[in-house]
Amino acid sequence: MTKNLLIVNFLAFVATWVLELRGIDLTSLLGLHFFMAKDFHLYQFVTYMFLHGGFTHIFFNMFALWMFGAVIERVWGPKKFLFYYISCGIGAGIVQEIAQYANYMAEGLAAYDNVNLGGTIMATADYLNLWTTIGASGAVYAILLAFGMIFPNERLFIIPFPFPIKAKWLIVGYIAIELFSALSGPGDGVAHTAHLGGMLFGFIMIRYWKKHPGNGNGFGRSRGQEFFDNMKRHFDERQQRSSNRRRWADEPEEPTYEEPKKPKRANQEEIDAILDKIRKSGYDSLTKEEKKKLFDQSQQN
Repeated sequence: MTKNLLIVNFLAFVATWVLELRGIDLTSLLGLHFFMAKDFHLYQFVTYMFLHGGFTHIFFNMFALWMFGAVIERVWGPKKFLFYYISCGIGAGIVQEIAQYANYMAEGLAAYDNVNLGGTIMATADYLNLWTTIGASGAVYAILLAFGMIFPNERLFIIPFPFPIKAKWLIVGYIAIELFSALSGPGDGVAHTAHLGGMLFGFIMIRYWKKHPGNGNGFGRSRGQEFFDNMKRHFDERQQRSSNRRRWADEPEEPTYEEPKKPKRANQEEIDAILDKIRKSGYDSLTKEEKKKLFDQSQQN
């Protein structure tokens, strides 16, 4: 499922670029508009998360999806993973709409028919139509949260830090950065409230699944831990086999000795007959074969 999501996102990115050359704006059609804008449609809560504004935008989102999504999918399975991904993406869109409405009320736009944008006069309806959100960041941040909650003590190397960071502290850091950026006000072109919204919906869903494991949506910690344990066990076994092969190649093979097989014990009746013959006729009366049997018998004793 992670692979399919990557493919769909990249296809949508290519389609956006190709269709733009032909005068078709997919961002306007499928991006999530402010719900009070004229171009808003409900389906945009789903379609917006498959569009991206540039190569850097899609690269970092898809890299995080590939890196963490593949692990979470192994823990939960493809169906539950897809449900979580889409639901958190929708949740991120809802929170973004709430934040935009708060901004709409704070600026008092309801009282104006036009807005002044640095000397350019634009109708308020057209201005609101520009409030469009695109990107999978809300769903991806929810995937990061899931990884941090399921594997809180897993150590990750994050550029540019030269030391490993536990997943739980990484998630706390992301939340703090996004919260600070959201409270600093709009202007950087990044939907920080959507990121927080995706994480919020993800947190609620994971907590619910953890408290209600009997509904078929178990939290999956044991499966996830088993996944990592199996990876570690397979790695250790390969290392051990490789070490053994090197040791066997370096050490001379010790000689093996087999205990000499003991001759079969002669039949006791034959021995008794040979002894009777010696008493009657002497030792020289024995045949070569009888002497050998007697000798072998004496060696075994």
